[in-house]
Amino acid sequence: MTHIAVARSRSFQIPRAAVLAGAALVLALLIWQAIAQSGAPDPTLARTTTPAAVLDIAVLVFREGLECILVLSAITAGMRGRQTQHREPIAWGALAAAGATIMTWIIAIRAIDALSRNVSALHIQAVTGLLAIVVLLVVMNWFFHRIYWTGWIGAHNRRKRDLLESAGSSEHSHRQLLLGLGMLGFTSVYREGFEVVLFLQSYRLQLGGAVVLGGVVIGTALAAIVAVLTFVLRRKLPYKKMLVVTGLMLAVVLFVMVGEQAQEMQLAHWLPTTPIHALTGRIPDWAGLWFSVFPTVETLLAQAAAAVLIFGSYALARARTLRAAGGAA
Repeated sequence: MTHIAVARSRSFQIPRAAVLAGAALVLALLIWQAIAQSGAPDPTLARTTTPAAVLDIAVLVFREGLECILVLSAITAGMRGRQTQHREPIAWGALAAAGATIMTWIIAIRAIDALSRNVSALHIQAVTGLLAIVVLLVVMNWFFHRIYWTGWIGAHNRRKRDLLESAGSSEHSHRQLLLGLGMLGFTSVYREGFEVVLFLQSYRLQLGGAVVLGGVVIGTALAAIVAVLTFVLRRKLPYKKMLVVTGLMLAVVLFVMVGEQAQEMQLAHWLPTTPIHALTGRIPDWAGLWFSVFPTVETLLAQAAAAVLIFGSYALARARTLRAAGGAA
């Protein structure tokens, strides 16, 4: 029993150390950013800097990759014995989804670049910024994810069960089984990949493809480590805690992006600019530099609305869980 307790304690030391290392990295980036810009941001310039953008992208890509791993592990969890061979078409479907995500990225780039020839760059950035915020709102909607996990994963598991039960001995039915399992792997990954493609367009227009590539590489590498631990080494990781930590980091990203986006829409004259004179000069420079907090009615209302949506969805999800638990009791 002592050995089991020690093994369990060691299995939880790795995620805790990773969280502490991530927090230290975020703090170091914020300090570096403050020094680099002398703590005096120009409110007419984009707030996003290269290190912050790389970190934002890496966190989102890692979180979406983590969701893919959770869905795939739920699908393949019951495949034991002779059914282990059915994991291969699911893996091929997931790889095909990764390729389809790259193709979607290329198509999105060409479409936006073609549109930018006739539309102002500021308007394009405003539109892509709105898309990025919509993606983050979907990712951060806890109530939606409660329904998503029970519905999306449940549907995939039912589809897998139907495929395995209807599989016959003929070559045609075998091909249908392989195709169906491949589609399960494909849809499990491509849904998240499509969201990532939409999110990255705003950063690509502001900072270029190299910055986006850096964040994608870091996030993909972290997700690959979790995938190896899950599927190769068969380690059970604290996925819920990892989702909560990345969710909190993305909540900060969302708060900052909403402030930036509201400011860009003001510069593009999509929103009016109503200064709050009582706050002018009282909001410290670091609040604008790190969190895009500016003394205007529109930016502050937008950030307040984002916070209400995030914490409101969490409260709804929590209430739904407690109600379900009470009904079961």
